Amino acid sequence: MGRTVAVIGGGISGLAAAWELGRSGADLSVTVLEGTDRVGGKLRLADVDGARIDVGAESVLARRPEALTLIEQLGVERLTTHPGPAGASIVSRGGRWPMPRGTLMGVPSDPESVRGLLTDEEVERLAHEKVEGPVVGDVSVGDLVDARLGRAVTDRLVEPLLAGVYAGHARDISAEQAVPVLAAAAHDGRPLLEVARAAAEAGAKGVTAGRPVFASLVGGLGTLPEVLERALAAAGVEVRKSVVARGLRRDGDGWVVSTGPTTHVVEERFDAVVVAVPAAPTSRLLRHVAPAAAAALASIEYASMAIVTFALEGPVPEVMDSSGFLVPPTESLTIKASTFSSVKWPWLAAAHPGRTFLRASVGRHREESSLQRPDDELVDVALTDLRTVLGPDLPDPADVHVQRWGGGLPQYAVGHRSRLAPTRGLPPGLALCGAAYDGVGIPACIASGRAAARSVLTR
Repeated sequence: MGRTVAVIGGGISGLAAAWELGRSGADLSVTVLEGTDRVGGKLRLADVDGARIDVGAESVLARRPEALTLIEQLGVERLTTHPGPAGASIVSRGGRWPMPRGTLMGVPSDPESVRGLLTDEEVERLAHEKVEGPVVGDVSVGDLVDARLGRAVTDRLVEPLLAGVYAGHARDISAEQAVPVLAAAAHDGRPLLEVARAAAEAGAKGVTAGRPVFASLVGGLGTLPEVLERALAAAGVEVRKSVVARGLRRDGDGWVVSTGPTTHVVEERFDAVVVAVPAAPTSRLLRHVAPAAAAALASIEYASMAIVTFALEGPVPEVMDSSGFLVPPTESLTIKASTFSSVKWPWLAAAHPGRTFLRASVGRHREESSLQRPDDELVDVALTDLRTVLGPDLPDPADVHVQRWGGGLPQYAVGHRSRLAPTRGLPPGLALCGAAYDGVGIPACIASGRAAARSVLTR
């Protein structure tokens, strides 16, 4: 009889782990235990005015290979699509400014490229970077940029970009974890501007020159879990939904997973377990079998957010002349970004030529008050902010969808990497994966899941 492996969690990390296990060629019986009634985690489609569109993550970083490799292995690479040519913009001091080209997480490669978005005085401060020797240990991205390039660069360039990735604050987020190339420069005592210029040159002339930065699938990125679930079934992987894992304990050289309600607990033994759920439930599962790892995971905070999607009748309004905009926290707006989906994704515009879709993001770490509104008030706030930026003539929506992501994004606080050291020394046959560890993007989560699968295979 072959070995049995449980994957706890059916988000993209858990599905990637199950895929790696299922195609390994080993004699395995793989079971995915998903606590909700659907797989996919933060990848989700919803019906908005008769169209199925993404209401969670909508793209992957195309310059990392993991997501596109998985798409190719699943046989749906023909559906890969990329954003249209329109660039994004940043709201600053009430106006919209084109997103500067050649920035490294907001650090400009050319100070002149941000003149206007920043004042002349702020550009002068940026251009004369203050390098005062090597930085020892981890620091926040914001504190590093503040000291080197001035607070305005953090406030108006770095903050909106990091908020788009983490829904957090630049002065809380680990440089080592979020922007390791900037952290490495700080440790070496090198200028950040020099690193940003090198990155811009590599992007223009290197192996990725000319390649799109982002990618998705025709039909929405939310179709990826659907395709993956069908492929797993074809490979003999069992996916159980609405099955909550409540306990984990050692049993000889294997593991017992407890599921079900407290009034009817079901125990099942597996030879190995991959845990692919967020930090808090993982901490609870590990509290007896790996207490140090459980304590480390319990310290990770998460940000909640909401995506408000609007459907407008008619073609794209002229004012929507970019792919969307980012909002620094210095602006007096509640939303932190808006994506003009029908502009950004040509497949969506072609599929629904008589409608325009756009969405707004609400919520930053420790700013949950912005989300403590009923859906209709959240819609009103988002629409008011959109009209503040785009003008009062933005049409009333024909349909609206609100998707809340409670505890959706882990926060990589300063010292995150060293704090999680106990999670890298687990007993044999147990592995962890997901956004809490080495990256919140879809490619990073896929890499994490596949690495966890290989770990339990080899041990």
